[in-house]
Amino acid sequence: MITQIKKFEKMIIFSLVVMMALVLFLATLELAWIIVKDIVSPPFLLLEIDELLEIFGLFMLVLIGIELLETIAKTYLAQSTDHARIVMAVAIIAIARKVIILDVKDLSGQVLLGIAAIILALSIGYYLIRRRSGGSEREGDTPSEPERL
Repeated sequence: MITQIKKFEKMIIFSLVVMMALVLFLATLELAWIIVKDIVSPPFLLLEIDELLEIFGLFMLVLIGIELLETIAKTYLAQSTDHARIVMAVAIIAIARKVIILDVKDLSGQVLLGIAAIILALSIGYYLIRRRSGGSEREGDTPSEPERL
């Protein structure tokens, strides 16, 4: 019974990897379309600040998607991977994306303090998880970019 559940689980994970790859491909095409559209619209070859923020936000979203794809494939297909550390790294990337595209003029001090608290909590959690696992990569694991920081 357990072997059938494991096979079913692997089939679901494979389906998620295929769907995530499709979504990433479509998101990349959408990003390319937006860049081309913004460049050819007046003023030609110049981007407005709001267009740049939109492009950077979409760019970061694609990068988060790539990290999620790697997380799904690596974490759930390889039993030796530290799930918590990878999930924390993805969360840090996601909040970093939010901070990059944030318009601080429209936010109160309380909201900014809340975002800072989230970043601090995630960073401390990531540090503690790394410390728990000895701070070094496990045999056979290749760290993704955020884990090298």
